[in-house]
Amino acid sequence: MAASPPPAETHPMRLTNFIVKDAIIPALATAAADVNPKDAPAVAGVKERAVRELVTSLHDARAFQPESTDDVVREVMRREQLGTTGIGRNIAIPHSRHAAAERLIGTLGLSPTGLPFDSLDGEPVYVFVLLVSPKDRPGDHLRALEAVVRTMRNEEFVQRLRACTTRDEIWDLLDNAPGW
Repeated sequence: MAASPPPAETHPMRLTNFIVKDAIIPALATAAADVNPKDAPAVAGVKERAVRELVTSLHDARAFQPESTDDVVREVMRREQLGTTGIGRNIAIPHSRHAAAERLIGTLGLSPTGLPFDSLDGEPVYVFVLLVSPKDRPGDHLRALEAVVRTMRNEEFVQRLRACTTRDEIWDLLDNAPGW
């Protein structure tokens, strides 16, 4: 008799388990060419614009109710005030738990020119993965954060991701990524 597969919770979470395909942004409109990365108020403004663009993409994909958009942005920015989610290596994972999310949801946005994000290494961010999860599901939230970090640890994957120019290219790359 063949052995049955292990329970689902032992399988590593993949980005396609929570990223909403229709919310992916291949080229963020948020720009910061004139922003000094050492100007904290200016960088805070860039962060909020980028987060708003990502949250709005989730709203536009009908991932949560429209009246929640501003509140979700506020919660993500409140989390950002606790410490930057710019983890270094040109990657940021802005995130929060919020009642507007009925399940774990996320999106991915690319900045072709990079944005100042007060990252741990001081470098601009080119890859943004925004996560929003229900308040009562902290385990899913942590597993998703771990999945993003595990996936983005692969330099070749990140280079291929940054080279994508369409939503479909990004989704195909995420869908075919090994479960690092």
